[in-house]
Amino acid sequence: MRTRTAAAASASAALLLALSSYPAHADGTPVITKVVVNKGKNIVVGPTTVTKFTAQITASHYSGISTASVQLWHGASFANSDGALSYDAPQCTTSSTSSTCTMNFQVEADTRDMTNVVSNADAGTWHIAAFAYGKDRSGTADYDYATTKVQRASKLTVNAAPEPVKKGKTLTVTGSLTRANWNTRTWAGYSGQSVKLQYRPKSSDTYTTLKTLTTSSTGKLSTSVTATADGYYRYIFAGTSTTPAATAAGDYVDVA
Repeated sequence: MRTRTAAAASASAALLLALSSYPAHADGTPVITKVVVNKGKNIVVGPTTVTKFTAQITASHYSGISTASVQLWHGASFANSDGALSYDAPQCTTSSTSSTCTMNFQVEADTRDMTNVVSNADAGTWHIAAFAYGKDRSGTADYDYATTKVQRASKLTVNAAPEPVKKGKTLTVTGSLTRANWNTRTWAGYSGQSVKLQYRPKSSDTYTTLKTLTTSSTGKLSTSVTATADGYYRYIFAGTSTTPAATAAGDYVDVA
């Protein structure tokens, strides 16, 4: 029978202890430690412009990381996703057993490729899949590591008239809330949304909410207020899961 010497046994134990001190799952596959998409912010896509952002994934393994990547998908499951976002090949920076890989993403609302956002129904929650591969060829896949939001870009306008106006007279404040329509590649009115009308005096930096309105079927806004002093009027929209918040630039009114 072949037996190991005390020195050999000690060396084996030391090797096992060394390996166990490096990160790996119980099955020996790499550990994904961090994923950041678009610097942690929602991804906002207009009707025609190309939206670019990056994603970073950090993973560790005792053999080192050969590559790691991130993919964004939409649908009921990764296997049956109805949309995915394309990305460039990962560029990885390695430090000992850990690597951070960066990918450049590109969302094109004006194409009809399944590697891009293609329809209004895709707006909302997207899933983040994360993959990492050790230099020993072991691999880790987390098909739903986290979620992010891909949203239809929004715009909000305001106009207070007449200008100038006499103190105590009526001002009519109009505006429009629109958002990207990915199906038609245009801006379209966002109906039935709650929007606040706010005012700040010329001498102040603070806005106060005067009233809350609901956008019309075409996204229009209109209301009347009494002119009291020189100041700015604006509309502000809090946003929804599919559409980001928007704030109109204040419209200055001179009250005589």
